[in-house]
Amino acid sequence: MLSSNKFKKLCKRQRMSTEQLAGQLVGGGLNKEKAAAAVKNWQKGLFKPIPRKEDIRRLATALSVEVNDLAEWCSSYRYAPGSARKVKLVTQLVAGRRVQDAMDILKFTRKRAAEMVDKVLKSAVADADEQQADVDNLYVSEARVDGAGWRIGTKRFRAKDRGKAYSIRKEACHIHITVTEAKGV
Repeated sequence: MLSSNKFKKLCKRQRMSTEQLAGQLVGGGLNKEKAAAAVKNWQKGLFKPIPRKEDIRRLATALSVEVNDLAEWCSSYRYAPGSARKVKLVTQLVAGRRVQDAMDILKFTRKRAAEMVDKVLKSAVADADEQQADVDNLYVSEARVDGAGWRIGTKRFRAKDRGKAYSIRKEACHIHITVTEAKGV
């Protein structure tokens, strides 16, 4: 996936305008106006249209860098059992750290969410390894948790006074981990 922050920094460093970069994308099936609009959106972090591998490769050659210098690798666990508040405590431990340090921290963290975050982190690292990234230089650039509401199929009730029934809330969350190579930008 294209990293908008790295892309923006490399464009400033190389002093490349959006028109020059759009000229490199014209051969990939986009006309000049659509290519310029796409480059502006990608610099803002809006991925419409979604950048294809061919587009990222063309941008990397235009900026005279490797493809992995523009990329970041994301992984997510949707509807993970556990509240976002509890999982966020674990993700704050690993955000901004090198991948190996983050895995060591998660191994010795005595929280239920540590195992789920570790699986997501390993998935992101495996995706980066598949794309021939240098696994030793990876760091966790973003560790985010979003609430997902009540877990489906966990509708339970607890008996209360005067014949009332109170619902038991079993919440879910979405865990998102993004890793990036430390060299380059």
